[in-house]
Amino acid sequence: MVRTQIYLTEEEKIALQSLASQSGKKESELIREAIDNYITIYSQDRRDRVMDKVAGLWKDRDDIPELESLRKSWERDVNI
Repeated sequence: MVRTQIYLTEEEKIALQSLASQSGKKESELIREAIDNYITIYSQDRRDRVMDKVAGLWKDRDDIPELESLRKSWERDVNI
């Protein structure tokens, strides 16, 4: 782990102390959990935005074979 320092408002510090007391966890553990949750949410949101941007990107292309015909060409002959 890497040590870092943050500044909290008095309200944030009181709330963090309260949550730590109620949960039996250390304040630092709660902060790490909150950061992990934020990263997960942000990463998923970013992925969704990228997928929205690329959706239908190739819809008007006529130089790409149909997926079904591609799949058939990949199938193995099981009668060998």
